[in-house]
Amino acid sequence: MVRNRWRRMNAPLELRKEISPNNILMIGSTGVGKTEVARRLAKIAHAPFTKVEASKFTEVGYVGRDVESMVRDLVEQSVSLVQAEKKAEVEVLTKQIVEDIILDALIPPVTKKDELTNEEKDLNEKTREKFKLKIRNGELDDKKIEITVQSKASANIGVAGPGMDEAAMMNIQEMISGMMPKKQKKRKLSISEARKILFEEESAKLIDMDEVKDEAIFRAENTGIIFIDEIDKIASSGKNGGGADVSREGVQRDLLPIVEGSAVTTKYGVVNTDHVLFIAAGAFHLSKPSDLIPELQGRFPIRVELENLNQDDFYRILKEPKNALTKQYIALLLAEGCNLEFTDESLKRISEIAFEANAEMENIGARRLHTVMSHLLNDILFDIPDKILPDTNIVIDENLVNERLGTMVKNKDLSEYIL
Repeated sequence: MVRNRWRRMNAPLELRKEISPNNILMIGSTGVGKTEVARRLAKIAHAPFTKVEASKFTEVGYVGRDVESMVRDLVEQSVSLVQAEKKAEVEVLTKQIVEDIILDALIPPVTKKDELTNEEKDLNEKTREKFKLKIRNGELDDKKIEITVQSKASANIGVAGPGMDEAAMMNIQEMISGMMPKKQKKRKLSISEARKILFEEESAKLIDMDEVKDEAIFRAENTGIIFIDEIDKIASSGKNGGGADVSREGVQRDLLPIVEGSAVTTKYGVVNTDHVLFIAAGAFHLSKPSDLIPELQGRFPIRVELENLNQDDFYRILKEPKNALTKQYIALLLAEGCNLEFTDESLKRISEIAFEANAEMENIGARRLHTVMSHLLNDILFDIPDKILPDTNIVIDENLVNERLGTMVKNKDLSEYIL
């Protein structure tokens, strides 16, 4: 699907508008990684990504929160993504400007009015270079300086009137804020704090926001991904149902034009959703995909069924990812000066216990690993640094896992693992 989006962007212009994305419907139990797959997909493609839960659109009356809000959230993510890239492009120049501002606050530059000899001027320049090097190396981060910063004027126009939507409110507020003069005030901050504030201000001056908005809208329209979770919660359980079923079907009909393709007004401009990729997901335990209205079903032609995680999957989850749960706990204890180590046998045993817990109780997928690991390491985390001193090597082996968790599994007392 990601490759097809790239292919579309390289297709002839007259055909490009006609090539629609193949939206995906993921079917699988909670905790099998539906959200993670979608998030990683967006990260690989460097695409704007936002996640919404379909069930929240049913919270108030027949229709809850405005369904167009998901598109506005996507555009916000797209703007943040483009801004981050533009900041990276001007980072070197911005750092130089910020260094000069901090240096001027520490040592005022020599002006033409200053009547200094050549030797004094040379000494001043050498001193400035010396301090600039110290600033760059972070040696003066705790030193306080006084800088002038801008404070944005806020415009509060009150509650939206009848017929005025959220986007219109935001546009009016932004317009009024832009018309108001920006206030400047002096603040006394440490150099490390001043550097962060000045970096944001100076990078904003170097970035063309109109260019950012245009590129952000283009990316949202052509590469954006919206993940609609819990879509099974808005599936109607009966043909002639009422009450909740009416509410759920109402949400489906409101989602339909967004998924089909429509123009949505945001504070950055009008966004067309014709080529946004929608990924819907749900467990479908109490309903089935065919319970969705036919029009919405047709908009998700690709269906993917994710299998429940097994013991080997749990083992790989604990061992292979860069941000694996085991590595997170190792980093937490390293902050206290303790070294934590997991043997391979312990990881296999933890995986076995988590799998058994899912089999005995409700299957919550990989989330079970969080509760198992928490129960295994709670006492160790509590004892540091009072009973377990820094520079201690802590080894989690199979015997320790059995000692802390094995008895509960044998007795099938798994109540402590319930989220």
